Amino acid sequence: MLHRMTQPPIKPPVRTPCVQVCFVDPKARLCVGCFRTMDELGRWTRYSDDEREAVMAELPQREKAYQVARAARQEKR
Repeated sequence: MLHRMTQPPIKPPVRTPCVQVCFVDPKARLCVGCFRTMDELGRWTRYSDDEREAVMAELPQREKAYQVARAARQEKR
């Protein structure tokens, strides 16, 4: 008798904003590649899809704020 072998469904990869430029600005405590916090980086794979989407929605604003703050620091030099 032949048995059909089935494989468990493959989970889709976890969506991530990572751009593989991993450098954490110690003052801002943000990765300057993806603009996630240290906490978010550490917990990313344990977040639900909804939690990840909520963080990802905030990233463009974080990037803008970081760039403005960085430019202000450079002007003071």
